[in-house]
Amino acid sequence: MNKVSSFTVHDLPKPERPRERLKKFGPEALSAQELLALVIGRGIPKKSVMNIAQELLTRFGNINAISKATIEELSQIKGIGLAKAAQIKACFELGKRQELEPELEDLDIKKPQDVVRAIRAGIRDKAKEHFKLIFLNTRNKIIGISTVSIGTLNTSLVHPREVFKGAIMHNAASVVLAHNHPSGDIEPSENDLTITKRLVEAGKILGIEVLDHIIVTKNAFFSFKEKGLL
Repeated sequence: MNKVSSFTVHDLPKPERPRERLKKFGPEALSAQELLALVIGRGIPKKSVMNIAQELLTRFGNINAISKATIEELSQIKGIGLAKAAQIKACFELGKRQELEPELEDLDIKKPQDVVRAIRAGIRDKAKEHFKLIFLNTRNKIIGISTVSIGTLNTSLVHPREVFKGAIMHNAASVVLAHNHPSGDIEPSENDLTITKRLVEAGKILGIEVLDHIIVTKNAFFSFKEKGLL
């Protein structure tokens, strides 16, 4: 019995293949379906990669909705397993970070608004709390940003060892803590206050100053330093 081969973009006439069109006209000339097909790479028996890409668009409605879909939701499309769903999520995340990088380059942190500018785009639409650490050098310039935990903050999720391990690896002189409140409530919780105090004390022992802890929502922010809580 002959093995049924999977469909790929190579099954299309050469001038119509997304890869060839991208090479000739540039990525901006490709449709959303073609771009998704290039990311997915290949189809499955009796379902071409272009059909899979079109089903993605039909199921979710538009590119923005696809970018917000979870890996589990994406992998419900026949022909998109966990690996391909992860590739799609990675592409959207790279695009998001590319937009942020020019702003972060040599960005001075002089006030809370500077931190908000650096991290809001990456966490404002998240459905869960994302706790981030911003690493600064001796001139208060950003040298790195890392995600420490995802989920409702508590002392088991945000442990000083994990927080300051990254700061030490980056040779950071100081750090700023930041996380989002998906609920839109800007006020710090009891866990937020406890964790901040704990990390400030740990930073003093290590010689790495915690300059501020900032809570971000879609439309506002809360600075522990500005409110005298640091």
